[in-house]
Amino acid sequence: MAFTRATGKHRRPGRAARTTRNIAGIAAATGVAVSIASPALAANEDPAATTDTGLTRAIADTGDRVADNIVAQADAQEEAAEVAAARAKVEDAAVKSAEDAKKKAQDERRKAAEAAKKKAEKKKATEARASRSEARTTLSVSGFVAPISGSYVSTPYRASSGLWSSGSHTGIDFHAASGTAVHAVGAGTVVEAGWGGAYGNNVVLKMDDGTYTQYGHLSSIGVSVGQKVSANQQIALSGNTGNTTGPHLHFEARSGPEYGSDIDPIAYLRSHGVNV
Repeated sequence: MAFTRATGKHRRPGRAARTTRNIAGIAAATGVAVSIASPALAANEDPAATTDTGLTRAIADTGDRVADNIVAQADAQEEAAEVAAARAKVEDAAVKSAEDAKKKAQDERRKAAEAAKKKAEKKKATEARASRSEARTTLSVSGFVAPISGSYVSTPYRASSGLWSSGSHTGIDFHAASGTAVHAVGAGTVVEAGWGGAYGNNVVLKMDDGTYTQYGHLSSIGVSVGQKVSANQQIALSGNTGNTTGPHLHFEARSGPEYGSDIDPIAYLRSHGVNV
């Protein structure tokens, strides 16, 4: 028994229909609108002529556009990479600049701190020297001072030498250039003011406590016999008169007015609160 099929059912689409569907699919995939000839014309055309149809040109144009898009994307990515690299370089430079500035600021603060420390130390040392000098010239608790302010003992008491007739030093010598102010070590009365032989120009004071002090080798004398003087009052200027080897002040402390009654001048001054 022979089978038959109804007309219009289960028939394979013709070539023109398939071609139309394929072109529509390509257009849908690429987003390109394609103009297609009618099936009737397509069926009658020479197969060889279809190689140069609008479809071929549409596919070619689409390929060019896709290639251009890929190139444009590659260019954009390359440009973005260059921009990112440039931005990173700028950021690195900014970080380095900030670090350099921070280091410079730290160095400047350190140098400033060191300079301030040295300045403070120098000021402290200067103040200490000034304080010591002031201590020598300021009245002690008992009202006594050193005869030369800011000086020191250059020849001690009882030093042995043929320079002195007694064979030893009967006082102490204070280092002093000619013309340095000489002060009364305490309150007293002038009992001698003038030439004193080996002592040169000299002043002798009878202190209020009954002891005597002598100041020798003076370049000039500023007081007279019988004059009352107070502690720290200038009475003369140091010099190089009499038996000397150079300018200085010879200072003696005595228990009485006569030569040979000398006592230790350092102990005498220290007993009155003067640090020498």
